[in-house]
Amino acid sequence: MQTLDDMLDLHLLTPDQHAEIGAWIAQARTPEAILEMPAPLWRKLELASVLMGFDADMAKAPLMQLDP
Repeated sequence: MQTLDDMLDLHLLTPDQHAEIGAWIAQARTPEAILEMPAPLWRKLELASVLMGFDADMAKAPLMQLDP
């Protein structure tokens, strides 16, 4: 839900879209159920993800932690 909150804070989602998407995710019991989100909400979520660079962040290799 943090990512949804960030999308709202960045004005990439309206408060209504944030609430609708959050409610859908909260009631979904499986990842497959999340994918059944209504198309208009799914498109808005995808667009907000692209604008945030979410996919680019997920593709980055994790930072290696050095032992002191």
